[in-house]
Amino acid sequence: MNDSNGQATLEQRVSRGEVWRRRYQQVRRHTEQICRTLEPEDTVVQSMPDVSPTRWHLAHTTWFFETFLLKRFADHRVACEAFEYLFNSYYQTVGEAFPRDRRGCLSRPTLREVFQYRQRIDEALLERLENADDWSASDWTVLELGLHHEQQHQELILADIKHVFSCNPLFPALLDNPLPPSDRIPRTDWVEYSGGLCEIGHAGERFAFDNESPRHQVYLQPFALQRALVTNRDYVAFIEDGGYRRPELWLSMGWDAVCKHRWRAPMHWLARDGQRFEFTLAGLRALPLDAPVTHLSLFEADALARWADARLPTEAEWEVAASSQTIDADFADGHLRNEHTPHPSQVLGDAALCGLYGSVWQWTSSAYSAYPGYRTVKGALGEYNGKFMCNQYVLRGGSCATPSGHVRATYRNFFPPDARWQFSGLRLAR
Repeated sequence: MNDSNGQATLEQRVSRGEVWRRRYQQVRRHTEQICRTLEPEDTVVQSMPDVSPTRWHLAHTTWFFETFLLKRFADHRVACEAFEYLFNSYYQTVGEAFPRDRRGCLSRPTLREVFQYRQRIDEALLERLENADDWSASDWTVLELGLHHEQQHQELILADIKHVFSCNPLFPALLDNPLPPSDRIPRTDWVEYSGGLCEIGHAGERFAFDNESPRHQVYLQPFALQRALVTNRDYVAFIEDGGYRRPELWLSMGWDAVCKHRWRAPMHWLARDGQRFEFTLAGLRALPLDAPVTHLSLFEADALARWADARLPTEAEWEVAASSQTIDADFADGHLRNEHTPHPSQVLGDAALCGLYGSVWQWTSSAYSAYPGYRTVKGALGEYNGKFMCNQYVLRGGSCATPSGHVRATYRNFFPPDARWQFSGLRLAR
């Protein structure tokens, strides 16, 4: 398996099963830590079709381990047959799934019953890890994928509960911790790259999702990326210059979305008495002008870039630039350790590109599609990534809601171009 250096050292002293028991418990506990301040009523709300109730996330990630790992063992007894339908997300080869946009209609099973389900599956899996001699290579692969899958849902829980709370006029806070510092003024100069024949994509033995491979060559013209992320101050200037009233700045579908949804600012921005505010996981706060702008659709990011006489980078440009930098950022669990509420902040330092990781997901102009030579894995898990390679765009870099160790230069996130509820922003290219 592809352990970190610390895990590899530990594996020399204890069994492989014990190493993965500890990792499994760590990931599962962190999911529940994110939810520790939520009331049961908070966990059942679905504020829009893209948002899933927190209770569903808690159950679905558990269903994943039961369905794709525990059920491989002939003596496993399914916890509840109804859960196979209620908590399937989109795996059609496994069986029918409850409609995504109706997840908020379910008042049962209760949150208490979902936690009981988590406990039952945890106990069953941890017991099998005590004596994992009969585990196949495929079993270990599924376990590792399941842990990364749960970490993805940790990020979704933060974005989803933020949207749920934003719809409440009381503007409740998930956490009372302060936001990370936002008074650092970013540099607006550019970093140039020579381009040429480059390689992108995952290579090596460390974990990566299947859509990150195979590694392959691309040819890039010379390009430049702005050193810092686009800020709220930049976006205010775009708004005040008529950005949402100028169709010439927008892609056709983007302008249709502006008119249909009456967008006038990024999601979670509010105006009161002539002052701008932003809803955060710490509640409603005055808009920090020098923090990275977030909760933008691809359409808004693209329009801002055009207004700035620039463009969005391609995902290949972003990865080539990122491959020369180390990952140095405060991710979601880092914010919690430092007693900060996860929120985008300017990460300034000596690196060529500031805030490359762990502030906001950065939109690229690249459609989400297969790399040359890509093949989906066989079986139900082949539905994990490949089936979504249509009508989506790639984002890079991870955000303040991303777990540490869960992003890398090759990581490809993807969303439809009108999606705004994720912590998504942009970096300019030219």
